[in-house]
Amino acid sequence: MSTAKRIKDKVSSFDEGTTFKYDQLGIDNSEYGAATKAIERLISNDVVKRISKGLFYKPKKSLFGDLKPNEEQLLKPYLYEGDNRIAYVTGLSLYNRMGLTTQVPKTVTLACNKKRINTEIDNLKIKSVKSYVDPTDENIRFLEILDAIKDFKKIPDLDIDNAIGQLQSRIRDLSTPDRNKLITYALQYPPRVRALLGALLTYQEFNSAFPKLKNSLNPLSSYKFGSLSSSLPTAQNWNIV
Repeated sequence: MSTAKRIKDKVSSFDEGTTFKYDQLGIDNSEYGAATKAIERLISNDVVKRISKGLFYKPKKSLFGDLKPNEEQLLKPYLYEGDNRIAYVTGLSLYNRMGLTTQVPKTVTLACNKKRINTEIDNLKIKSVKSYVDPTDENIRFLEILDAIKDFKKIPDLDIDNAIGQLQSRIRDLSTPDRNKLITYALQYPPRVRALLGALLTYQEFNSAFPKLKNSLNPLSSYKFGSLSSSLPTAQNWNIV
């Protein structure tokens, strides 16, 4: 089967509104020349539209014309390489979704270990920060909690009581094995993250967190998060001030 035919079939299998790059077409490096010509033909036939260089989408048809991809689809090519996740949404976009702030950012921040991302697509600005852990589809729910703890003092319009409650709720919903995974990932984060996570977990009487996290901290260090004593009585046990 020719490269053009395989690409046409692959694009036909995509849902309308799906964004994609060349690496999602299942082609070898030697086929990129033929792939470029195949994509150009699909564009000329209005089967595919170009968003930016190397980024395309299969338009969703409506009575009012072709609909552009939503934000989730615009971000997807930067979150994955092929089928492998390489990044996840963090920063204000995440904290807004978690109910920790009402602010909606103008720039979406992605956490990524593989590469630096700084681009703008369809008026959506995207930048990247280095992730502490290689992201996967399975672990990003843990990394989201840890990122929120890491940036706790920087989140604008933060209501401390609400924020502690939101974090407690997410942790409470985790199974015992998943809480242990959360602790394992936390060991790769800064000490202040491990301290606040320890306070959150021991408040829920998940005491296996105590030796794993406590032993990773300098007993002479303190961690400034503001006044948490009313929201989190265990904070003082973790040198949180």
